Amino acid sequence: MATVVSQSELVRKAAEYINEQRAANPDKDIQKLLDEAGMRFNLTPLDAASLERIFTEGK
Repeated sequence: MATVVSQSELVRKAAEYINEQRAANPDKDIQKLLDEAGMRFNLTPLDAASLERIFTEGK
C-alpha cells in the first residue's frame, strides 16, 4: 500500500537532502543538486523555484 506524503514534507526532505549533499561534497554545483532534489522528491516547479531562491540567496 502506498503512503501519501504531503508536498510540504517533500520540500523539507529535499532541503535536507541538499544540505547533506553540500556537506559531503561542497564543490558540487548547487544547480545540479537542486535538479537532483527536484527529480528525487517529485517537486513542483514552484517548489523547485522556492528551494533555488533559498539556496542561492546571498551569493
